[in-house]
Amino acid sequence: MNAQATEAGGRRGCFITLEGGEGAGKSTQVQRLAAWLEERGLPVVTTREPGGSPGAESIRELLVTGDAGRWDALTETLLHFAARRDHLVRTIQPALARGDWVVSDRFADSTMAYQGFGHGLGQNPVEILSNLVLDGLRPDLTLILDLPVPEGLARAGARFAQDGSEEHRYESMDPDFHDRLRQGFHAIAAREPDRCTLIDASGSVDEVADAIRRAVEAKLGRVMA
Repeated sequence: MNAQATEAGGRRGCFITLEGGEGAGKSTQVQRLAAWLEERGLPVVTTREPGGSPGAESIRELLVTGDAGRWDALTETLLHFAARRDHLVRTIQPALARGDWVVSDRFADSTMAYQGFGHGLGQNPVEILSNLVLDGLRPDLTLILDLPVPEGLARAGARFAQDGSEEHRYESMDPDFHDRLRQGFHAIAAREPDRCTLIDASGSVDEVADAIRRAVEAKLGRVMA
């Protein structure tokens, strides 16, 4: 558990991450979860990866736009960790030190799933970089929104057709890549069941939000009072 005393004597905030493949609805659920936590009187910071700080947002454009083969697996991984370090230092760590709860759309598990499993880089390079970059920080709770690959890609395609965004580099990768990254998220959840909870993301927005709230209460209810 990351919650601990701050220098001012209060409790350090909790760190919750939402993970999953394309089209799983993470961004919507981040906002729903943050609103629910705020209703309970908790100070909340919402953020995202890649991005979440000015420097990391600059790197984001390099990662989520352009051709699918723009980077090889290691280059892509290094870019993600460069963005993550700036995000950690400038956004996440200060918020937790203030006692805020941080809810992030993606964190290091995405790099393990996308680059480690999806691109076949392997777990060891990602773990080495995590140890170097993250200062030992791990989420208090990771909610993995799980969805069959065809359904997730269909949702993502419909969203991008509607909003015209150019941030569709990962969605354009082949279905085998998306199958591997889904397997990666399942492997992460199986390896760290105390931290990770798989959430069925195939239901309605309200159904998924309810499942998320139940998972947060089960894992973090004792520190929410």
